[in-house]
Parts: sequence; structure tokens; C-alpha cells
Amino acid sequence: SKSPSPRPNMPFRYFIMKSSNVQNIDISQQKGIWSTTPSNERKLNRAFWESSTVYLIFSFGRSGFARMASDIGCEKSQDWGSSGFGGVFKVEWIQKESIPFHFAHHLLNPWNDNKKVQ
Repeated sequence: SKSPSPRPNMPFRYFIMKSSNVQNIDISQQKGIWSTTPSNERKLNRAFWESSTVYLIFSFGRSGFARMASDIGCEKSQDWGSSGFGGVFKVEWIQKESIPFHFAHHLLNPWNDNKKVQ
């Protein structure tokens, strides 16, 4: 995967990443990687190349906040143990502890009538 070139005039993008279990978040925090379903890959890759920064807000029992650090390649990881996941990409964790919902209330979802992200 290539590192993005700086795009200072481009917008930030935010995605809520739901995990099927806490082990996947633990693996991600230890190895600095993530994998998602193939249906999400195109959206994330497009955001990665068209935005200055892509932030990922993880949710599962506890939460965290990371930055997408590479595009999604074809290489798969056996760490998740599921054939339903696509390629692996790098993430840089900014906050590994739970994030109270009020920290994200300023984020609005344009695909949900600009309602607050919760």
C-alpha cells in the first residue's frame, strides 16, 4: 500500500466501524491493521484517496479512534479467521480507550439527514 500524498485542502472523512467482537479490536490495536467486508472497501479506498484524512471510530462494547494509514490492498489476514473479510489496511490508533458519545456529537451524518453521529 502506498502512503497518501498530503491533501491539505481536502475534507476529513469519518466512518463508524462496527466490530463483530472485541478480539478484532485487540488485534487491530496490537498490529496496527484492520480488515472490513468487501462491500465497504470501495467506499473506504475512495475516501482515503479523496480526503486529507480518514478517521475511523470503532464501536464494540468499548470504542476507539484511529486514522486510516494506507489504502486497502488484496492481501488478506488470517488474524480475523473469517472468509467474509477483504484485504488488510494499516491504521494508526489515536485513542484506544472508550470514547464517550458526547465527543462525537459535533459530527453530522449527511447520509442520515445530517443527524448527529451516535
